Amino acid sequence: MPNFHGGLKSCVTTLKRSWAAMLMIGPVLLAAPASPSRRSVEMGKPFNNRIHAAGAKAAQPGTTAGDAIPGKQEILATLRKVNSYQLEHPSVNARISPNPAEAQRKWPWPRATWYTGVMAVWKATHDPAFLEQAIRYGRALDWGVGGEQLGANRLFPIQVWAEVYFAKKDRAMIEPSIQWLATPDPLTPAGQKRWYLEGRGEFKDHPVPYIDSLYGASALAMLAKATGDKKYLDILRDFFDDVAGQLLDAQTGLFFRDPTFIAQRTQSGKKILWSRGNGWVFAGIPRVVDYLPKDDPNREHYLAVYRRQAEALIKRQGADGLWRGNLDDPDEFPNPETSGTGFFCFGLAWGVNHGVLSREEYLPAVRKAWHGLTQSLSPEGKVLWGQGVDDRPNSTGRDSTHEYVTGTFLLAGSEVYKLAQAK
Repeated sequence: MPNFHGGLKSCVTTLKRSWAAMLMIGPVLLAAPASPSRRSVEMGKPFNNRIHAAGAKAAQPGTTAGDAIPGKQEILATLRKVNSYQLEHPSVNARISPNPAEAQRKWPWPRATWYTGVMAVWKATHDPAFLEQAIRYGRALDWGVGGEQLGANRLFPIQVWAEVYFAKKDRAMIEPSIQWLATPDPLTPAGQKRWYLEGRGEFKDHPVPYIDSLYGASALAMLAKATGDKKYLDILRDFFDDVAGQLLDAQTGLFFRDPTFIAQRTQSGKKILWSRGNGWVFAGIPRVVDYLPKDDPNREHYLAVYRRQAEALIKRQGADGLWRGNLDDPDEFPNPETSGTGFFCFGLAWGVNHGVLSREEYLPAVRKAWHGLTQSLSPEGKVLWGQGVDDRPNSTGRDSTHEYVTGTFLLAGSEVYKLAQAK
């Protein structure tokens, strides 16, 4: 493959000259739902977006969403309600196993994504109930990495275990992860150079990178911090460069989900740039940077990609604060979509909170996104309009949701809570 680092540096230089700034599905399906084939995209049916939350009208084109960030107690109350709803309504995938506990061990990434949000809320608010919930989850899975036949997807629960470890300093919480990564196997960096590729189904004979995988990359930065072993940062860098180097669209600064989408176009002739696919990256990079050493030479390398993505995203935000499934062709599936929006709200708010993005330029987008997300809740706390397990843009119903959708909402709220504290 081309030298991504060198190419990125060149791209950064060009961007600096032009706009004075520098420049990561959900994990793939074990059993894909009914959706268009990889080689063609079916246009969505006409969609009437009059109501996108129970009792709440969607912002109409040309209007603006509320631009005031609520107080921190109101935000925390909302996060508790959303998390409590998900606890009372767990998502069970009977296709994996009729036994819920076994299904979680075999296919943990949706719940693990929810729990990355749980831990983000705990770190922001110090509400002990969130940490205790994560500890119970870790014990239920024996702090394991799951049984998926995709190496990168096994990183997802490791993120949760590592963050609980930083709170409790119990080595038993991360030891299974350390041992798994050190075991020679086709799904580990100790056993295969490109251990993170998708090699099932149509990709069995030619494994490919998939952009969702990069959300798990922060697990490697976390383990480097937990153990003091910088080998994890080298693994992280090779993983990131290979995946992003093949899937970054230089023209837009956004990502294709996997190589099969690079040449595809919608019926309107637009690119297929999946919202949640880009969200996995845009939320993943801040989580990597949070755990890098301050003097890590690759920090700016990751932030360059993040900044370029941020610039592209705010140009594509809907008037109601939400993004659509296809970032390049929002009319393809015009329904709002909350899982990508949650990731984007988190990533943008993180950038403002950390001084990585201009507060003046990006805070309005955060306010609109949070307003749109909170208007997309049922009275009970269900996050509505969340696209189901998929690998591309698709039509999404009002009541569609999943545990990972809740996770993106909690992630967003954790950073918006910090903005409220800073007021």
